[in-house]
Amino acid sequence: MDPRIAWFQPEQRGPANSLWMQIWETTQGLGNLYFNNNCNTGSLSGTSSLSPKSNINGTLGNVISSNNNHNNRSSLGRGSAGGQVCTRVSGVSGHPNKRKRDNKASTYGFNSSLETGGCGYTGTPWKVKNYSEGILGLHEEINDFYKHMSPRAEEERMRMEVVDRIERVIKDLWPTADVQVFGSFSTGLYLPTSDIDLVVFGNWENLPLWTLEEALRKKNVTDENSIKVLDKATVPIIKLTDFRTEVKVDISFNVKNGVKAALLIKDYKKKYPVLPKLVLVLKQFLLQRDLNEVFTGGIGSYSLFLMAVSFLQLHYREDACSPNANVGVLLIEFFELYGRHFNYLKTGIRIKDGGSYVAKDEVQKCTDLYRPSMLFIEDPLAPDNDVGRSSYGVLQVKQAFDYAYVVLNHAVSPIAKYYPNNESESILGRIIRVTQEVAEYRDWITKLWGPQSQNEPALNGMFSQYYCESRHGLRSNEMSQCEVTASRSKTSSNSSSLVSSSSSTVSSSSDVSFITLKHTVCAH
Repeated sequence: MDPRIAWFQPEQRGPANSLWMQIWETTQGLGNLYFNNNCNTGSLSGTSSLSPKSNINGTLGNVISSNNNHNNRSSLGRGSAGGQVCTRVSGVSGHPNKRKRDNKASTYGFNSSLETGGCGYTGTPWKVKNYSEGILGLHEEINDFYKHMSPRAEEERMRMEVVDRIERVIKDLWPTADVQVFGSFSTGLYLPTSDIDLVVFGNWENLPLWTLEEALRKKNVTDENSIKVLDKATVPIIKLTDFRTEVKVDISFNVKNGVKAALLIKDYKKKYPVLPKLVLVLKQFLLQRDLNEVFTGGIGSYSLFLMAVSFLQLHYREDACSPNANVGVLLIEFFELYGRHFNYLKTGIRIKDGGSYVAKDEVQKCTDLYRPSMLFIEDPLAPDNDVGRSSYGVLQVKQAFDYAYVVLNHAVSPIAKYYPNNESESILGRIIRVTQEVAEYRDWITKLWGPQSQNEPALNGMFSQYYCESRHGLRSNEMSQCEVTASRSKTSSNSSSLVSSSSSTVSSSSDVSFITLKHTVCAH
């Protein structure tokens, strides 16, 4: 079992685990990449919002929660001072210069955390009750996961502060420039650690990447270690981490398709009500395995969204797209399709005109593409553009999807009721975990940006959508009033009703084999 993809399930834990992991670490040379988990007792400051750049006792390495600019975030109290706090430490005395991980959500080395007890944190904060057995229980748990991980009001406020801070720097340089938000922040489909996508429109002979990079550093929006210019990329961008909030931001110039893609995503969200829940689970699945970044060969958010749209477009059951559809069934079907049946070598994905699969040979003849990529996804906004062309690691993603299908298929089968602690164990938690670092980061955001009243509901993207659509028509001194008004507006409910018994229960494990001829045609 590759620890980059999986971790031990409850029924797999036993005396052989430690020996197996030692063998794996020895053969793969990965032993020094695991993170230690130490429970330390000490006093906490409940008022400080800054923590110093320092090592624990000067010897154990850097605290992961101070990753890059994480020093802005203080340790969070869990009750009275002197309580027990779980502090994760990276690096040991033999590796003092080991780089801290950039991905707070990464579950790499999660097996090591399970073996040491993980300081009592289970990694499934959305699970606050026991669910039904089988596939219906998975459906119920996905609904709770979606509610828990959807954007909170304070997370929206924090991100808008980041956008305004960067926009002020841009406006100081080029007063007539137009700054627009696109991507997951504008559509509401973002996770707590997702980045913000900005595009700057203006008139320049050469893209002013380095000019803006210098200005952002001088204005202390970021520092030299947290910003880089990718001027040789297909779409040149500036990647940075905001110093105050640790939010990652991508800035591009004069790229219109990003804004159009955000509008397209909003349209498909309305057409397929189950799409946001499915996509949010899939994004978390890839994020924690570091398979979500295009520049490292993973599948980006836009590509993943189009794959999910194609999956629903070509689904053989009409009720699959209804608001009452069983999301657990759809998730397993998605993993089965793209992890087992989809022929990446010969087949491409087309979204336009109701969706279809296309032969790569035909695509090569009819377009200017020299050779379609392994993951060929035709851009519905620009048919000559292959959205998946940079996802060179798609076969590793395929492997992860296949693993998830096997695990979930077994977890909802009739035999699963005989697994140890079956009632208390999370089904979704077999493939997805929220790290303690992410949970602490969200607590920190709530502490500094949270509402006075704890009864304020999560906005699930409605606030950011309103903000992104209206911000360019407002003067800066009008923004605060607009934000307060929008944040208190009534939002739509994200809860979904339970599915009917005829479509939501599984009588045998064979009922979870879902792909029909319409989907398997892509394998031939």
